[in-house]
Amino acid sequence: MNPPTPPDTDDAAVQKPRPRSRAYTLRRWLAWFVVPCLLGITVLAFWNSEWLRAPRAMWDLSRMPPPTSLPVPVEGVAARRIADTFGAPRGRDRTHAGVDIFARRGTPVRSAGPGVVVAVRDSGLGGRQVWVVGPARERYYYAHLEDWREGLSEGDVLAEGDVLGYVGDSGNAAGTPPHLHWGIYGGSGAYDPLPLLRAHVTGQPRASTPR
Repeated sequence: MNPPTPPDTDDAAVQKPRPRSRAYTLRRWLAWFVVPCLLGITVLAFWNSEWLRAPRAMWDLSRMPPPTSLPVPVEGVAARRIADTFGAPRGRDRTHAGVDIFARRGTPVRSAGPGVVVAVRDSGLGGRQVWVVGPARERYYYAHLEDWREGLSEGDVLAEGDVLGYVGDSGNAAGTPPHLHWGIYGGSGAYDPLPLLRAHVTGQPRASTPR
Protein backbone atom coordinates (compact mmCIF):
# COMPACT_ATOMS: atom_id res chain seq x y z
CA MET A 1 0.00 0.00 0.00
CA ASN A 2 1.49 3.27 -1.09
CA PRO A 3 1.91 5.96 1.58
CA PRO A 4 -0.33 9.05 1.19
CA THR A 5 1.08 11.82 -0.86
CA PRO A 6 2.10 14.68 1.40
CA PRO A 7 0.13 17.82 0.78
CA ASP A 8 1.67 20.73 -1.02
CA THR A 9 3.84 22.63 1.37
CA ASP A 10 2.34 26.03 0.47
CA ASP A 11 -1.26 24.87 1.10
CA ALA A 12 -0.52 23.12 4.35
CA ALA A 13 1.40 25.88 5.97
CA VAL A 14 -0.53 27.82 8.63
CA GLN A 15 -0.90 31.43 7.55
CA LYS A 16 -0.07 33.80 10.37
CA PRO A 17 -2.28 36.93 10.46
CA ARG A 18 -0.49 39.96 9.17
CA PRO A 19 -0.11 42.70 11.77
CA ARG A 20 -2.57 45.54 11.23
CA SER A 21 -1.04 48.76 10.09
CA ARG A 22 -1.29 51.99 12.02
CA ALA A 23 -3.34 53.46 9.18
CA TYR A 24 -5.94 50.70 9.55
CA THR A 25 -6.11 51.19 13.32
CA LEU A 26 -6.53 54.94 12.84
CA ARG A 27 -9.36 54.44 10.35
CA ARG A 28 -11.15 52.13 12.77
CA TRP A 29 -10.75 54.65 15.59
CA LEU A 30 -12.13 57.43 13.40
CA ALA A 31 -15.10 55.31 12.36
CA TRP A 32 -16.07 54.28 15.89
CA PHE A 33 -15.29 57.41 17.88
CA VAL A 34 -14.51 60.60 16.02
CA VAL A 35 -17.28 60.36 13.40
CA PRO A 36 -20.09 59.82 15.98
CA CYS A 37 -18.70 62.71 18.05
CA LEU A 38 -18.70 65.00 15.04
CA LEU A 39 -22.23 63.90 14.18
CA GLY A 40 -23.38 64.62 17.73
CA ILE A 41 -21.79 68.08 17.67
CA THR A 42 -23.50 68.82 14.35
CA VAL A 43 -26.91 67.73 15.67
CA LEU A 44 -26.42 69.80 18.85
CA ALA A 45 -25.44 72.87 16.83
CA PHE A 46 -28.51 72.44 14.62
CA TRP A 47 -30.79 72.04 17.66
CA ASN A 48 -29.40 75.27 19.12
CA SER A 49 -29.68 77.16 15.83
CA GLU A 50 -32.02 80.11 15.26
CA TRP A 51 -34.10 77.95 12.90
CA LEU A 52 -35.19 75.72 15.78
CA ARG A 53 -35.66 78.45 18.36
CA ALA A 54 -39.45 78.08 18.45
CA PRO A 55 -39.52 74.24 18.70
CA ARG A 56 -36.83 74.44 21.36
CA ALA A 57 -38.88 76.99 23.31
CA MET A 58 -42.00 74.81 22.95
CA TRP A 59 -40.10 71.88 24.43
CA ASP A 60 -38.93 74.00 27.37
CA LEU A 61 -42.45 75.39 27.94
CA SER A 62 -43.96 71.90 27.96
CA ARG A 63 -41.68 70.96 30.86
CA MET A 64 -42.56 74.01 32.96
CA PRO A 65 -45.35 73.97 35.57
CA PRO A 66 -48.33 76.30 35.15
CA PRO A 67 -47.72 79.73 36.70
CA THR A 68 -49.05 80.51 40.16
CA SER A 69 -49.17 84.25 39.46
CA LEU A 70 -48.97 86.53 36.43
CA PRO A 71 -48.63 90.29 35.87
CA VAL A 72 -51.51 92.25 34.34
CA PRO A 73 -50.88 92.10 30.57
CA VAL A 74 -51.99 95.72 29.97
CA GLU A 75 -49.43 98.37 30.80
CA GLY A 76 -50.28 100.55 33.79
CA VAL A 77 -53.40 98.66 34.92
CA ALA A 78 -53.63 97.36 38.50
CA ALA A 79 -55.26 94.01 39.22
CA ARG A 80 -57.68 95.62 41.68
CA ARG A 81 -59.25 97.58 38.82
CA ILE A 82 -60.25 94.43 36.92
CA ALA A 83 -63.77 93.12 37.48
CA ASP A 84 -64.28 89.38 37.86
CA THR A 85 -66.56 88.71 34.90
CA PHE A 86 -65.41 85.19 34.09
CA GLY A 87 -68.44 83.00 33.42
CA ALA A 88 -70.85 85.93 33.03
CA PRO A 89 -73.56 85.41 30.36
CA ARG A 90 -72.74 86.63 26.89
CA GLY A 91 -75.75 86.34 24.63
CA ARG A 92 -77.98 83.28 24.67
CA ASP A 93 -75.48 80.50 24.16
CA ARG A 94 -72.13 81.46 25.64
CA THR A 95 -70.40 82.82 28.73
CA HIS A 96 -67.43 85.13 29.21
CA ALA A 97 -64.32 82.97 28.93
CA GLY A 98 -61.87 85.51 30.33
CA VAL A 99 -61.60 88.99 31.83
CA ASP A 100 -61.87 92.44 30.25
CA ILE A 101 -59.04 94.85 31.06
CA PHE A 102 -60.04 98.42 30.22
CA ALA A 103 -57.45 101.03 29.28
CA ARG A 104 -56.91 103.95 26.96
CA ARG A 105 -56.85 103.05 23.26
CA GLY A 106 -53.32 102.28 22.14
CA THR A 107 -52.04 101.22 25.57
CA PRO A 108 -49.38 98.50 25.10
CA VAL A 109 -50.48 94.92 25.65
CA ARG A 110 -47.61 92.81 26.95
CA SER A 111 -47.04 89.08 27.18
CA ALA A 112 -47.97 87.91 30.66
CA GLY A 113 -45.15 85.36 30.64
CA PRO A 114 -42.74 83.47 28.41
CA GLY A 115 -44.27 81.82 25.38
CA VAL A 116 -44.41 81.23 21.65
CA VAL A 117 -46.81 83.04 19.33
CA VAL A 118 -48.96 80.45 17.55
CA ALA A 119 -51.55 82.70 15.85
CA VAL A 120 -51.84 86.34 14.76
CA ARG A 121 -55.16 86.96 13.04
CA ASP A 122 -58.14 89.23 12.54
CA SER A 123 -61.31 87.13 12.65
CA GLY A 124 -64.40 86.22 14.62
CA LEU A 125 -65.55 87.76 17.87
CA GLY A 126 -62.04 88.59 19.02
CA GLY A 127 -61.14 90.75 16.04
CA ARG A 128 -57.41 91.43 15.99
CA GLN A 129 -56.01 88.80 18.30
CA VAL A 130 -52.89 86.94 19.35
CA TRP A 131 -52.63 83.39 20.69
CA VAL A 132 -49.59 82.44 22.74
CA VAL A 133 -48.56 79.04 24.13
CA GLY A 134 -47.04 79.42 27.58
CA PRO A 135 -45.76 77.21 30.42
CA ALA A 136 -47.36 73.76 30.65
CA ARG A 137 -48.61 74.40 27.08
CA GLU A 138 -51.49 76.54 28.35
CA ARG A 139 -52.85 78.97 25.72
CA TYR A 140 -53.16 82.70 26.29
CA TYR A 141 -55.71 84.68 24.28
CA TYR A 142 -55.27 88.43 23.69
CA ALA A 143 -58.26 89.89 21.81
CA HIS A 144 -59.92 93.12 20.57
CA LEU A 145 -56.53 94.69 19.78
CA GLU A 146 -56.34 98.00 17.96
CA ASP A 147 -53.27 96.68 16.17
CA TRP A 148 -50.33 94.31 16.60
CA ARG A 149 -46.74 95.20 17.33
CA GLU A 150 -44.88 95.79 14.09
CA GLY A 151 -43.31 92.59 12.85
CA LEU A 152 -45.17 90.26 15.22
CA SER A 153 -45.62 86.85 13.60
CA GLU A 154 -46.27 83.20 14.33
CA GLY A 155 -43.26 81.44 15.78
CA ASP A 156 -41.96 84.45 17.70
CA VAL A 157 -40.45 83.45 21.03
CA LEU A 158 -41.54 85.77 23.84
CA ALA A 159 -40.23 86.82 27.21
CA GLU A 160 -42.47 88.20 29.93
CA GLY A 161 -43.28 91.83 29.15
CA ASP A 162 -42.73 91.71 25.39
CA VAL A 163 -45.22 93.92 23.55
CA LEU A 164 -47.81 92.02 21.51
CA GLY A 165 -50.09 94.85 20.41
CA TYR A 166 -52.26 97.71 21.63
CA VAL A 167 -55.62 98.02 23.37
CA GLY A 168 -58.57 98.61 21.03
CA ASP A 169 -62.14 97.55 20.27
CA SER A 170 -61.88 95.28 17.23
CA GLY A 171 -64.18 92.32 16.59
CA ASN A 172 -67.50 92.24 18.39
CA ALA A 173 -66.22 94.90 20.83
CA ALA A 174 -66.55 97.62 18.17
CA GLY A 175 -68.07 100.74 19.69
CA THR A 176 -67.45 99.71 23.30
CA PRO A 177 -64.81 101.29 25.56
CA PRO A 178 -61.36 100.05 24.47
CA HIS A 179 -60.23 96.99 26.38
CA LEU A 180 -58.26 93.76 26.18
CA HIS A 181 -60.18 90.52 26.44
CA TRP A 182 -57.70 88.15 28.05
CA GLY A 183 -58.23 84.44 28.58
CA ILE A 184 -56.22 81.37 29.58
CA TYR A 185 -57.02 77.87 28.33
CA GLY A 186 -55.69 74.79 30.09
CA GLY A 187 -56.22 71.15 29.31
CA SER A 188 -59.85 71.35 30.49
CA GLY A 189 -60.67 74.60 28.70
CA ALA A 190 -60.88 78.21 29.85
CA TYR A 191 -60.51 79.10 33.50
CA ASP A 192 -60.64 82.36 35.47
CA PRO A 193 -57.30 84.18 35.09
CA LEU A 194 -58.05 86.92 37.63
CA PRO A 195 -56.74 84.97 40.67
CA LEU A 196 -53.37 84.78 38.93
CA LEU A 197 -53.26 88.56 38.54
CA ARG A 198 -54.24 89.13 42.15
CA ALA A 199 -51.69 86.57 43.33
CA HIS A 200 -48.98 88.49 41.49
CA VAL A 201 -49.79 91.52 43.66
CA THR A 202 -50.08 89.68 46.97
CA GLY A 203 -47.36 87.15 46.32
CA GLN A 204 -49.70 84.29 47.23
CA PRO A 205 -50.10 81.37 44.82
CA ARG A 206 -53.56 80.33 43.68
CA ALA A 207 -55.11 77.41 45.55
CA SER A 208 -55.28 75.07 42.59
CA THR A 209 -54.09 74.96 39.01
CA PRO A 210 -56.57 73.82 36.38
CA ARG A 211 -54.80 71.95 33.59
